[in-house]
Amino acid sequence: MNTNINILRGLLLLLFCSFSLLSYSENELKILSDSLNNLIDHEQEFINRKEEKIKKIKRKLKDVSLLEEYKVNLQLHDEYRKFNIDSAVHYIKRNISIAITLGEQEWGIDSSLKLSLLYSMGGMYREAELLLKDIDPTQLSKELLSAYYDAYYRFWEYYAISTTRSNQYRYQREMYRNLFLSNADQSSINYKVGVINRSVKDPKEAEKRLLELLAAEEEGSPDYAIITCALATLSGQNNRPDLEKKYYMQSAIADIMNVTRENFSLQHLAVIYYNDNDFAKAFKYTQAAIDQARASGIQFRATQINEFYSVISAAYQEKEAKAKSNLIIFLTLITALFVFLVALVVYTYRQIKKMRQIKEALSISNTKLKELNNTLNKVNDQLYCKNHELLETNNVKEQFIAQFFDLCSNYITRMEGYQNSLYKLAINRNYEMLIKKLKSTTNIDEELNALYSHFDSIFLNLYPTFVTDFNALLKEDERIVPKAGTLLNKELRIYALIRIGINDGAKISNFLRCSTSTVYNYRTKMRNKAIGDKENFENEILKIGSEAYMPS
Repeated sequence: MNTNINILRGLLLLLFCSFSLLSYSENELKILSDSLNNLIDHEQEFINRKEEKIKKIKRKLKDVSLLEEYKVNLQLHDEYRKFNIDSAVHYIKRNISIAITLGEQEWGIDSSLKLSLLYSMGGMYREAELLLKDIDPTQLSKELLSAYYDAYYRFWEYYAISTTRSNQYRYQREMYRNLFLSNADQSSINYKVGVINRSVKDPKEAEKRLLELLAAEEEGSPDYAIITCALATLSGQNNRPDLEKKYYMQSAIADIMNVTRENFSLQHLAVIYYNDNDFAKAFKYTQAAIDQARASGIQFRATQINEFYSVISAAYQEKEAKAKSNLIIFLTLITALFVFLVALVVYTYRQIKKMRQIKEALSISNTKLKELNNTLNKVNDQLYCKNHELLETNNVKEQFIAQFFDLCSNYITRMEGYQNSLYKLAINRNYEMLIKKLKSTTNIDEELNALYSHFDSIFLNLYPTFVTDFNALLKEDERIVPKAGTLLNKELRIYALIRIGINDGAKISNFLRCSTSTVYNYRTKMRNKAIGDKENFENEILKIGSEAYMPS
């Protein structure tokens, strides 16, 4: 894991070096933005590295003197200060106890000043102020005096951020800031940047001096983050938004690499992108900043973020909702258009196919019509003479016989065709196919199905209410409903045959191609399902369709 982090850090440092040689451009901002987003997504890798470093330092606390423990605790304080306030407080409080035990007054004051600063960062302003009030600045060395003024400056700065009356504390903040700069170590980066911000009024000169400081720093270091943050603030004050973004991103990248959770730069980037209506980036940076502030316990930063987090979150959610809504509408339109085009293609294809079929049929029909025209003329007189015969009453028996003969005629025609096909196979000595056809029951099954279908149709034309009237004779939960696509089933056909006078079980079984025992069982089962007198059931069947029949 450390190797991966080193590689990632090396790549980022290479990017920093490249940026110093490249002219400022949109492409540079894009690369920086992508790098920052990638670091936010992989921030845990840097946190893991930080925690490993802290573990190594903690191992030094085993079996050490109070003096050595004090020094190790200082190291742990420095590591935790902008990473985890509570842990930093723990170790600096221990150092106060050690200083008292060893009688080292200056160590105790130094630790108290550090604790006060931690309290200010953590939002414990009363405790921070009480610690500072207990210290007499006139008794301090120059180094401790500088730390004292810095602690007071930070106290008023953070307290002003956390209260609605920030303007009331501006005087105290500026006073202690000036006192700090007057007593600070002039080699420290805080002093150098603070002096430039306070004393250099010319923006170009201030930028020049900050860039000189930046050139002397290692890319990605904590001091590098401080200087680029100052450059970003200066660029914003001078209405140079692209440079402001660039330096804030460089500062934020350095903060993440160093696991510095006092995320001033990320917060400002979020505000900038919110004002640019780039709600996705604004939300990402705000979320990252608030996560860091909560994890570290740096209260004043959390207060700053909470002021606009809900606004950015609402704007981002609204934009996401609109984007999703637009996407749904777009996909719906595309889907509808696609379905329409598919339907149009299918319809066009079918129409073309149908037109071809019609054209071919018309061509064939035209030829046949010409041939039949003469024949029709010849038989016209005969048809005229026979016309009165076709106007006879459509007697139900005549209809049944006519349709039955038509069925037989069609059957004979199909049998002739089938015989011809077998004859051709025999002539062509295709015995294998001939035997296969002779063995096959397909034709017989098809003819049977056709016969039953015609029978069902003819019978129901004669007795259209047969199924309803038949079911009326049965118990409600025993009534018969034919399957979809069929008119009658085997049970109904048995009683249909009985209705037209075929009562013999052998004849019924021959017609339906089943055993006489099967027919007997069906008839017995139906009688048992009947309402009323079971022995009179079949007599009631014979009445269905007659004028005297009254369904129960």
